Amino acid sequence: RCFTCGKVIGNKWETYLDLLQAEYSEGDAMDALGLNRYCCRRMVMTHVDLIEKLLNYNTLERQPAQGQQQQHNLS
Repeated sequence: RCFTCGKVIGNKWETYLDLLQAEYSEGDAMDALGLNRYCCRRMVMTHVDLIEKLLNYNTLERQPAQGQQQQHNLS
């Protein structure tokens, strides 16, 4: 959601990326998505897609190491 006006914009992210891949400019892509308010445009343009970076970290790999460390501390 847009922080300022509350419009739902999260469902437009993938389409926005597809339009950019199709060589639309950022402004033309947002116009095509109906993002006319500058607050909504700001939200889309400044979004950082962290999920791709977070998926690189596997928390399951660390859990056995933490369990071994706890066992070591108990002995």
